[in-house]
Amino acid sequence: MSLAPLRSLFFLAFMAGALTLGASFYLEYGALLQPCFLCQVQRLFLATFTLINLIAALHNPGRSGLYLYGLASIGCTSLGAITAGRQVLLQNALSNQVADCWPSLQHMIENLSFWQAVRAVFNGTVDCVEINWTLFDLSLPEWSLLFFVAMLILGIMQFSRLLLSQRLRLTRP
Repeated sequence: MSLAPLRSLFFLAFMAGALTLGASFYLEYGALLQPCFLCQVQRLFLATFTLINLIAALHNPGRSGLYLYGLASIGCTSLGAITAGRQVLLQNALSNQVADCWPSLQHMIENLSFWQAVRAVFNGTVDCVEINWTLFDLSLPEWSLLFFVAMLILGIMQFSRLLLSQRLRLTRP
């Protein structure tokens, strides 16, 4: 099996990520929707995913490079899906289960350890619970979760094709 289709899938994933990233910036600066901290974390994972796939598409790596890029891409989409899933859960939770007060990023950097800051982010705030934009009755975190799950499925399919081609190549006489 040629590695060219795998490289094309990296480019396809890059294009999907770039379009989604562009849409998120449009919603922030064009529609004037202010992203909460969980939204910003999701955007960070999205930007990292997009950059990894661009580099993979341009680099034309060998088999070991494809493994590395594939794992990095799957890692970003997994973390993005976890973050988006947490925000969807927060949006569907009762309002008394969500923290009312949110420390600033500066406060978290100066006073909290890394794991305490991660815990504070995943506890969520009122900002993360607000649903101020929907499309087809799905909120932004739900759309984000759908995107990350779709890209995760694409990455797993791509990775499994790579493993299958390696196994077939090893079994041939």
